[in-house]
Amino acid sequence: MTTILGIDIGGTGIKGAPVDIQAGDLAGERFRIPTPPGGSPGDVAKVVGEIVANFDTTGPIGCTFPAVMQRGVALTASNVDKSWIGTDAQALFESIVARPFVVINDADAAGIAEIEHGAGKGKAGTVMMITLGTGIGSALFTDGVLVPNTEFGHLDVRGKAAEVRASEKAREAKDMSWEKWAKRLNEVLAHIEALLCPDLFIIGGGISKKSDKYLSLLKTRAEIVPAQLLNQAGIVGAAIGASRAVVAP
Repeated sequence: MTTILGIDIGGTGIKGAPVDIQAGDLAGERFRIPTPPGGSPGDVAKVVGEIVANFDTTGPIGCTFPAVMQRGVALTASNVDKSWIGTDAQALFESIVARPFVVINDADAAGIAEIEHGAGKGKAGTVMMITLGTGIGSALFTDGVLVPNTEFGHLDVRGKAAEVRASEKAREAKDMSWEKWAKRLNEVLAHIEALLCPDLFIIGGGISKKSDKYLSLLKTRAEIVPAQLLNQAGIVGAAIGASRAVVAP
């Protein structure tokens, strides 16, 4: 068994666990610390250090981050503190724990987990993972190969970003019925289908555990299924991403 520590940085919590990357499952209990108010780079890095210190692991660490990530540097900050833009998150975290870090866009990490061990396993063609939470994340795969840093949550739909209209946060903030919210999400999915013609949509994020309430309301040409790894997808995908980076930097 190859075990790598995975960390998932979210808007409300930062959680980590050792991952058995062959099985695609956690190899120990998750440890979670609330995301510090404001979420500045320094404060988040301190919490990441606490997460790492909680586990008796060695070697590289995989970590998700809710931004476009290019060679460890955050290029956007749509749902985090703006001071992250231009921050070398990889170097920052490595300076705290003195271990190699691989930092991956959060939706990409969740998608990697689903392609390797979940709803996308063995699926050929174009697969689009959509994560619904504070915003809308996306991860695009073609024949199992990731096209990193797609940002379909920022598609313009009726003059607003898709995630402003159809994220889980938007549904809760506006107390929308499942029917009304599904209608908005269908508009987003239709835009994506017009651009990419995917063979499969995987719907993930925290809302995936409520798929019985909305999946039948979603209408797409492509097959559409709920994610299988639920809240541990980010941790698992981050660990898998770190293992690949070590093999092929």
